[in-house]
Amino acid sequence: MQNGRFPFEMVDGVPVVAAPEEIDITNAPELRSALLEAAAAANGHGTVVADLSRTQFCDSSGLHALLAAHKRATAAGGDMLLVLPGNAVLRVFTITGIDQIIPNFTSLEEALAQTSANGSNGSNGYRRADGGPERQPSASGVDKGAS
Repeated sequence: MQNGRFPFEMVDGVPVVAAPEEIDITNAPELRSALLEAAAAANGHGTVVADLSRTQFCDSSGLHALLAAHKRATAAGGDMLLVLPGNAVLRVFTITGIDQIIPNFTSLEEALAQTSANGSNGSNGYRRADGGPERQPSASGVDKGAS
């Protein structure tokens, strides 16, 4: 457990993976592995948090890794939340529409509060990190939100 470059820590019973300053083709597979390992360690909690507070760059391989981890988590009945403070990475997520797919928050505290408020599967009433309107996941597990 936690033997990779991106170890996770348990915060209030929720696994949190701290992403690096740059996510690109050289480290995206390791980030995805860390997120999957963290999700497995959730012990029935069902939610994992990817903390991108320090991340200043994320290329398409990083986006793919995050989407794959999100898809796997939701398929297993859990969820993945992102911490995306207002920075350049949030802009990439907004332009690509990923901010409408993966629930995101401006701080780790907000993400953790959401997991507490919604029980083991924080799937209700997520709000966008950019302060946009709340959104609700559809029955398929994909968030449908206003732009």
